[in-house]
Amino acid sequence: MILDDLPTTFYRVLAVTFGLLWGSFLNVVIYRVPRGMSVVRPASHCPGCGKPIKPYDNIPLVSFALLGGRSRCCKTKMSLRYPVVEAIGGVISLAILETVVFRLAPTTSLAYAGAVYAADLTLAMALVAAAFIDVEFMIIPESISFGGALLGLATSSFRGLAFWESLLGAAVGFVVVWLPFCVIYPRIRGGKVGMGLGDAKLTMLAGAWFGWQGALGVLGAGAVQGTVAVGLLLAFGTRFDDPEAVKREREELKAELATMSPEERAEVEAELAGDPLMDEAEAGLGKARIAFGPFLILATLELLLAGRELIANWFEGLVRP
Repeated sequence: MILDDLPTTFYRVLAVTFGLLWGSFLNVVIYRVPRGMSVVRPASHCPGCGKPIKPYDNIPLVSFALLGGRSRCCKTKMSLRYPVVEAIGGVISLAILETVVFRLAPTTSLAYAGAVYAADLTLAMALVAAAFIDVEFMIIPESISFGGALLGLATSSFRGLAFWESLLGAAVGFVVVWLPFCVIYPRIRGGKVGMGLGDAKLTMLAGAWFGWQGALGVLGAGAVQGTVAVGLLLAFGTRFDDPEAVKREREELKAELATMSPEERAEVEAELAGDPLMDEAEAGLGKARIAFGPFLILATLELLLAGRELIANWFEGLVRP
């Protein structure tokens, strides 16, 4: 079978449904992965009383609306994040269909078109989860950054890249953040890093998917969009502070250190010496810790959906004599 054998409406309904279901699963990933929990067991349960959630109460968007944003069992208020992430899943899935799959030749086999869609959706869903995790915990799970980079290398031909171009892109993406912000900058600022290794791994992922041009484009677009967003938040009086989850983890770790012997404490403190989140953020905008990962992720998704030809033409214009 080829892509043109089935009506576009069928593909659209399937893509939205599939995206909503994966969006629902993303909520599990966002909650459990940073807490070191399995995403498989136990099954979805009420955050209030722990009772298992029935399948009919776990329908994306619909269940949240029908239950008024509260669990059926104990009426615990559910986070608005749940329907938001589910909706994002549906929208991104449809966007991949429209901007990537439907741009393939109508005679493309369904197997190939499905493989392209699956690869792009996997990346997009993983990045959405990473963005929400970074906002709450200021960490990028390595399973997402490294896993996404490996998937980019394995599917490089889908995007017209040779394997070596994908590999070079990953290397450039990592070094362009790691060297200036994780090596040089700390020497100037007395050990304080400018960007974390998690950000370097995200640009590495972008490079694996879109080559070195894509890695630089994502870094530049992320910086611009991040600057605009922070400026707007400041204009509305937003105060930047460490997320509550980071503060809580820091206090729990300090309490645990207090119970250790001097030798054990010294060993653990030496291991944590390079972790900037162990110390409270200093006052002042220039010293505030702001999660940059979501802006890199936004730029990567934009490149995935709409920017491949744009960035290729831009870099071609730069090097054209």
